[in-house]
Amino acid sequence: MAGEKTGPTAVVPFRQFVLKVHSRCNLACTYCYIYAGPDRSWRARPPTVPAATVRQTAHRIAEHARTHRLREVRIDLHGGEPLLTGPAPLLAQAAAVRAALPAGCTADFGVQTNGTLLTRDTVDTLGAAGFRLGLSLDGGTPGLNRRRVDHAGRPSWPAAARAVRLLHERPEVFAGILCTIDITADPAEVHDSLRALDPPMVDFLLPHANWSSPPPAPPGPAGRTPYGDWLCTVFDLWWDGGPGPRVRVFTEILGLLLGRPSSSEAVGLSPVVALVVDTDGAIEQVDSLKSTYEGAAATGLDVFRHSFDDALAHPGMAARRSGRDGLGAQCRGCALVEVCGGGNYAHRYRADAGGFRNPSVYCADLERLIRHIAARLDATVALN
Repeated sequence: MAGEKTGPTAVVPFRQFVLKVHSRCNLACTYCYIYAGPDRSWRARPPTVPAATVRQTAHRIAEHARTHRLREVRIDLHGGEPLLTGPAPLLAQAAAVRAALPAGCTADFGVQTNGTLLTRDTVDTLGAAGFRLGLSLDGGTPGLNRRRVDHAGRPSWPAAARAVRLLHERPEVFAGILCTIDITADPAEVHDSLRALDPPMVDFLLPHANWSSPPPAPPGPAGRTPYGDWLCTVFDLWWDGGPGPRVRVFTEILGLLLGRPSSSEAVGLSPVVALVVDTDGAIEQVDSLKSTYEGAAATGLDVFRHSFDDALAHPGMAARRSGRDGLGAQCRGCALVEVCGGGNYAHRYRADAGGFRNPSVYCADLERLIRHIAARLDATVALN
């Protein structure tokens, strides 16, 4: 069935490796789930990844690629803020991975940055080395980015706006914009301001929340779907607006409705193909789990003593790749399960009941959005 995860015994190798190059950040965004959330493991980790850890991580990636005969892998350099190191360590990490990979396997490199430290020289240097750069923004105006401040409370927008301009000059380097939804912001203003920046892609992210730590929402009657309504407004503007940036959550849902597998953990039932290596060499699950409880992303594994095949066998990894079988009864019986997939795994958590075997805390919002997109798609097909 399209989009279905394979069973728990099937071997689906990792193809995306998120490597932490710096465990600190120069911003103090008010909604940050890493530095203001329940997991404080970053405090005990080295600020920058040591060279020995880089070499061993490269060895483990190459070992995994060789074992599973991978033709390509994706390497995302993250933080914290990865550009706190400057470009040289990023180039060194890429060179180590490329040198270790077996013949016939290539690597695509990306950096996710808040943009405040980006310079023309950095864009040129990383672009020449084949990197693509993604920006994290909350919109395309100073007011929409009011939550993205530094540790002294100063706005990050002037520097981030400069980064947008620099990347706009190098479209082959610009990967796109990640935008965490602020439910109090006007969705039309957010959409229009981001569209005006002309990125190749926008990914709207639901704030990382769960049943034990619910998402922020304005007061109102029970049964509302504020995030679903917000996204439906943006979808209509995007759908009716003509050529513009690809919006990942919308194209993922459209693809799933048409029978294609997903490539995101936000929706669908496709296998999880990513892991994280932190600055101390710890092998971890995706960072979003850190929004649930202390140690939720930990595996107890590291690149010095364990292979990435060991990580494949970890119970936490297995739970996230078990597809329909890993969902609770309500989700398994839902007509939208093939498209929704239970939503983001971290958003299902409830400390006092079922752990992660719950519907997403955004269940009603996701249903609202999926049904709206399906209706717009059906109407368009009917007209043609």
